[in-house]
Amino acid sequence: MKAEIISKTSDSICIQIKIDFVRSMLQNEVRIEEALNEAGTLASGKALEYFDTEGDPIQIAGVKLTSKGRFPKEYHTPYGPKTIERHVYQTSAGGEIYCPVDHDAHIIITSTPKLAQMISYKYANHGAPQVSADFEKCHGRKIPISFIQHLATMVGSVAQAKEESWSYATPFLDIPVKTIGVGMDGAHILTCDDGWREAMTGTIALYDKAGERLHTTYIGAAPEYGKEKFLERMEREVTRINELYPRALKVGVADGAKTNWEFLSKHTDVQILDFYHTTEYLTKVADSAFAKSPCQREEWLDDACHRLKHEPKGAKTLLEEIKGFRERKVTKANQKDLESTITYFTNNLPKMNYWENLEKNLPIGSGVTEAACKVIIKERLCGSGMRWKEVGAATVIALRCLTRSDTRWEQFWQKIDRYGIPEVNECTLN
Repeated sequence: MKAEIISKTSDSICIQIKIDFVRSMLQNEVRIEEALNEAGTLASGKALEYFDTEGDPIQIAGVKLTSKGRFPKEYHTPYGPKTIERHVYQTSAGGEIYCPVDHDAHIIITSTPKLAQMISYKYANHGAPQVSADFEKCHGRKIPISFIQHLATMVGSVAQAKEESWSYATPFLDIPVKTIGVGMDGAHILTCDDGWREAMTGTIALYDKAGERLHTTYIGAAPEYGKEKFLERMEREVTRINELYPRALKVGVADGAKTNWEFLSKHTDVQILDFYHTTEYLTKVADSAFAKSPCQREEWLDDACHRLKHEPKGAKTLLEEIKGFRERKVTKANQKDLESTITYFTNNLPKMNYWENLEKNLPIGSGVTEAACKVIIKERLCGSGMRWKEVGAATVIALRCLTRSDTRWEQFWQKIDRYGIPEVNECTLN
């Protein structure tokens, strides 16, 4: 045996580890890892027993429970599986089983909180097979893929279930917040039942007076008809951040999608159409109006983008100029691009005050939200051959939003450490 308990008190243990070295540093490190895992498993077992009772009757919510005896159960820790015997309780009338160890140690299914934290973090970034391989190669632990999926889904479900009741503190900022940027966007993922569906991301970014971003909160939701849940989450988050910074100017930034502006117009003081989406329309105009003159095309496009961004009423003057291109002889496809651009500018002209926003150090682009689409959704859910059920997609998105919003991952686990997960603390006698 490489690890053994050599002394213990009521609330501590001392473990001795023995490691036999060989003439290979790599093999020595493997042996060290094995010994430490063995010690960690041994210590985890004693730590679990620390939460057990002496078998005396207990009361839960005013109801008396008596021990049915001590029954063995295997728990999974970061270091290895450990079976311990612990008391389980029931009322005199029978019914649901209650286990103090599972409840007070905040066991999630059969996992200790730390292992659940490690697995769900890795699962937020990689598929279950990769997580399983990571544990085996990097931690010397063999963990079944099915267990990883089940545990990560449970943690993700808790994150979603507690979104409304668990509030998260925004990190302390020693620089005053002058602007709150709110953005929304979507990305399509391939679902098992309904083909390609749109998952949503939202960002709430805090800026100083110079326009430097200080902090970003990420919100996401799996595909849903109507996007009601996502919009509810966004509204809760915007309300909370407004309460923290009531004097900050709220700026909504998004592309031209109607549903984005229905929300942003209600919750922001200023609305600005994403500058880079707008320049994509100018590119179409340049391709259409100067199809036979590449040099003129580049010159006009550079000038048009500059005027749009830096000149007062730049969008309005460009709109009139683009209307004049209707007189040119172009293909039907190019004419269609001209008309779509004219419509786009006409419908969104009030939200194209880029010069004014820049003068006030306000955001003009939805780059933060575009990046969120890539980081939260595309990088993890849009891999080759991936198809998702709604529960699986929702789990990954919830976990990725927590891990990428500064300090939220830590706060989430602090709440689990404090409150536990009552929904999954039932246990059985086997």
